[in-house]
Amino acid sequence: MTTLLFSSPIWRNGFFTLILICTLSAVTAQTPDPDKDAVVVDRLYDQVLTDSRCYAWLETLTKDIGHRISGSVGAEKAVAWTKSVLDTMHLDSVWLQPCMVPHWVRGKAEEVLLLPSGKGHAIKLAALALGGSVGTSTAGVRAEVVEIKHWDDLERLGEAGLQGKIVFYNRPMDPTKIRTFEAYGGCVDQRVVGASRAAKYGAVGVLVRSVNLRIDDFPHTGTLHYDSAYSLIPAAAISTLAAEKLSKNLQINPKTMVSIKMHCQTLPDAPSFNVIGEIRGSERPGAYITVGGHLDSWDVGEGAHDDGAGVVQSMDVLRILLQTGYRPRHTIRCVLFMNEENGLRGGKMYAAEAIRKGEEHLCAIETDAGGFTPRGFTFDGEASVFSNFYEKIRTFQALFDPYGLKLSKGGSGADIGPLKVTKALLSGYAPDSQRYFDFHHTADDTFDKVHKRELELGAGSMAALIYLIDKYGL
Repeated sequence: MTTLLFSSPIWRNGFFTLILICTLSAVTAQTPDPDKDAVVVDRLYDQVLTDSRCYAWLETLTKDIGHRISGSVGAEKAVAWTKSVLDTMHLDSVWLQPCMVPHWVRGKAEEVLLLPSGKGHAIKLAALALGGSVGTSTAGVRAEVVEIKHWDDLERLGEAGLQGKIVFYNRPMDPTKIRTFEAYGGCVDQRVVGASRAAKYGAVGVLVRSVNLRIDDFPHTGTLHYDSAYSLIPAAAISTLAAEKLSKNLQINPKTMVSIKMHCQTLPDAPSFNVIGEIRGSERPGAYITVGGHLDSWDVGEGAHDDGAGVVQSMDVLRILLQTGYRPRHTIRCVLFMNEENGLRGGKMYAAEAIRKGEEHLCAIETDAGGFTPRGFTFDGEASVFSNFYEKIRTFQALFDPYGLKLSKGGSGADIGPLKVTKALLSGYAPDSQRYFDFHHTADDTFDKVHKRELELGAGSMAALIYLIDKYGL
């Protein structure tokens, strides 16, 4: 039996309370009741739009704590602060789940210079070392640059053309892709594996065009993965404006030289935590519906859209349900994952512990696409069960139509991906993505770039989806 009571003063109108009690104290049905459920969904949105905490929480997380790469002091502070907030929400349980995380430090600011061919001054190119990159010697790396736009170019040039050179990957995001995450996926491989592929042919360094649709001077960092079969060479991203400048310079002078100085290093793994809070289910406490985002961010900017927004939205979803007096059938869990950006250790640990304990995860929702206007949810799952799950989810579509949200097949999220083997339904919250890559992994990902109402609408959307899955099951 499911009961919804609204205890906040704004909902104490007797007529409205009577409607809600009559609507939701009935035995759980097998299919949605459009009229009755629409009332609840609407009121969940009303609650978050009139009494949310997520925007104020985001200001604290970004301004008082700031960036929080795994292993850093900022990450430690973020763990302590989010746990303290969850402790004040009167949840049934709040705890820290230990995990060891990578500890990479940037060190002194990078220096990437476009060197003059004759007389003149060197031109500074806006750059950020890629996460996990090795540094350079004190003298740095100084070499001719070779521009690469396709992987085939590496093999074509081979050692004869790349030995002792700096490889410049300049494959841009495809602007014709309306789904910007598709455009991101089409070129991010040069950032992730480009260093080792260049080192295979004797390159001494790598520069990568920032993964961004906008032409600006904000370089975008992000993780890289080295192949231990090849030398570890330094790798940095340069801004899209710097990439355009370097490319034009190479057209004029194919012998263009660049110098790179970086001071980054990888320290021993450090202890950290996922932060978890839950509302225990009244009927099936051993079955879990989770919502979460990642607590870590890159070490530039404030990690506002990536993924401070997802963290505070996930926390506020539980608070909204509590404020409305909702008693879930299943256990609703908020998980704030550590180390999504450069290792996924938190997501892997959470899944490993869930499997070890034999936990039944009904559904996991991840919010890691920014705090922009909601556009819907995408769903994924293990093939043997996904079709049935998705057919059930599609019965909710009419309830989201008034809010302009679409429920569709697609990806979910990196942190919840390891739960796929448990046969849980996986869902990715999908806000408008057109501006996301303007800020992603940059110093420009700051609190002022997040709109309060858009952030709140996202929290309301997730609360509504969780309510429906909890009420009707899968």
